[in-house]
Amino acid sequence: MPKIIIEREKCIGCGTCVTVCPMHFKMAEDGLAKIKDGEEDEKNIEESGCSKEAAQSCPVQCIHVKDE
Repeated sequence: MPKIIIEREKCIGCGTCVTVCPMHFKMAEDGLAKIKDGEEDEKNIEESGCSKEAAQSCPVQCIHVKDE
């Protein structure tokens, strides 16, 4: 099962992940990206889908998708 991991301390709040993959990401009140419906920094998902594209699009490479 894939897992999304976000290193929020590295996030610059550009919103690219939300644009590319609104299914899994949203902007939090602090202006940084957050994983939807999960803990703040990781979430198991059924399939990686657009989350891999979001990870590749992140300018600071703070999103990781691991196939576990």
